Parts: sequence; structure tokens; C-alpha cells
Amino acid sequence: VAGGIAGEEDFAMKKWIKRSFFIIIGILAVIQVVRPDRTNPVSNPGQHIRAVLPMHPEVEATFSRACNDCHSNNTVWPWYSNVAPVSWLVVSDVREGREKLNFSSFGAYGREKQQKLLGEICEQVREGEMPEIQYTLMHPQARLSDADRKTVCAWTSALAPHGRKHEEDEGDDD
Repeated sequence: VAGGIAGEEDFAMKKWIKRSFFIIIGILAVIQVVRPDRTNPVSNPGQHIRAVLPMHPEVEATFSRACNDCHSNNTVWPWYSNVAPVSWLVVSDVREGREKLNFSSFGAYGREKQQKLLGEICEQVREGEMPEIQYTLMHPQARLSDADRKTVCAWTSALAPHGRKHEEDEGDDD
């Protein structure tokens, strides 16, 4: 009798797993209909950061490799940005990145905001907050070396004296 009950429970469990599998597949198929807008807005080349600030080739290469997909209108949309629910996360990250800092429209920011953003670029790069881990997991070439971080911070400090002074003030506290 015990063997019969165990067999019935095993059969019920297999049936439940099979139904769950098909339900999940069905849900994944249905959510593919919800397609977020993956666009690269048209931008004025005269407003791009490289047009309004002198940019070292090393910094431009670092930005191109590690930053532009989320912080410019030149996003290269990877294949997985076509598959929900991952597509929703990717589009949301790009939208948020562009809202916080968009290299394609950097010239449209006022001088004070540009200075503030340059300081934030250095701070976030130096602290390892940018590029974000979920991006570097899928794009290992975007990982920044210590040399990349130093180059970016030297560049931003040269252009944003307020950011450099803030760093010097932090050093005085030691």
C-alpha cells in the first residue's frame, strides 16, 4: 500500500512539474508581445561631449567601450534586448542612464551642470560604480582597469576644477 501511495504522489508531482513548465513557457511567449521602445534618438553632433570638450583619445576609447551604450544616443542594442523580460530591464537601464548623463547632448547642459557631471563621472568610475556590474557581466570588454580609471579622472579633473578641489579637500581630512 505504501508503494502505491508513493507512486501516486510521484505521478502527481511529475504532472504538476510538467504543467508548470508549460505555463511558464506560455507566459514567456505571451510577454514577448510587450516590446519596449529600443531607439537611438537623433542627436546634434555639435552637442556631443567630444564636440564641446577637448577629449583625449584614451578617454574617448574608454567611453566608447564602457559607457556609450547607456549614456549616449548611440546604443548598440544586443540580441538579448529583444527578449522579454530582459528587454524591459535593458531599455529601463538605458533610459535611466541617458536621463542622468547623455554624452550625445552634453553641450545642451549648462556649464555648472557640465562641471558637476564631470566630477560625478570621476567619482563613480573611481569607486567602481560605473560601469555597472550587470553591464560588465555581459560586456567584459567594458571593465575598467586602474589605468582607465586614472585616465578618466585626470581628464575630468583637468576640465572640472571644482571636482579636483573636492578631491583635494577629501585628501585634507586624512
